[in-house]
Amino acid sequence: MNVLIVEDNKELATEVYDFLCKAGYICKIANNCADALEEFTGNDYDAMLLDLGLPDGDGFDVLQTVRKTKSKMAVIVLTARGELDDRINGLHLGADDYLTKPFALTELSARLFAVIRRIHGFTLNSLSIHGFQLQLQDYKVTFNDVPINLTKKEFDIFQYLVLNKNRVITRLQLTEHIWGDILEVNSDSNFIDVHVRNLRKKLDKHRSIDWFETVRNVGYRINE
Repeated sequence: MNVLIVEDNKELATEVYDFLCKAGYICKIANNCADALEEFTGNDYDAMLLDLGLPDGDGFDVLQTVRKTKSKMAVIVLTARGELDDRINGLHLGADDYLTKPFALTELSARLFAVIRRIHGFTLNSLSIHGFQLQLQDYKVTFNDVPINLTKKEFDIFQYLVLNKNRVITRLQLTEHIWGDILEVNSDSNFIDVHVRNLRKKLDKHRSIDWFETVRNVGYRINE
């Protein structure tokens, strides 16, 4: 999952960044309102960790803009403001959760995963599609309890397509979600096609995958 960390305390931002990257997230840091707005309007993030006390404005303004344009993106407010009125205001403006500083990184990770899980509409730490089971936190896939050996990239692609089942996902979207910043990758390359081809071969050994569709010149879709 892609996470935008909006935090002006660079030491804290780096600490959160390192922790979440080790947990398997793809992260980007923005240190002020302007950078945050530029990032989320130009890229597709699954979640934003939003500090309220930013040097060029109030995080609540960012939150309001986010909710006007990207209603599905999870937003967890991280702030030193512990007052009840601030917490209520943040939730009314569309925050999905609220965490007061200082906080434990393990709690942040648990809350982040819970929020993303809820937004994508699954209640357990696993997904299922046509007999395949994806264990989201363990990066494991099985079919009828038989393990399937996927690479991390193959798992990420499969997971993202299943989370967006019945919807066409473009190659550009997959590139951004699997490799992070799209500017760092040649999106015209065949990276995605190679990984999808290998993923399909591994799945097809267990059952027919006619539900794993290629949309010509666009991308891919998994149909339920």
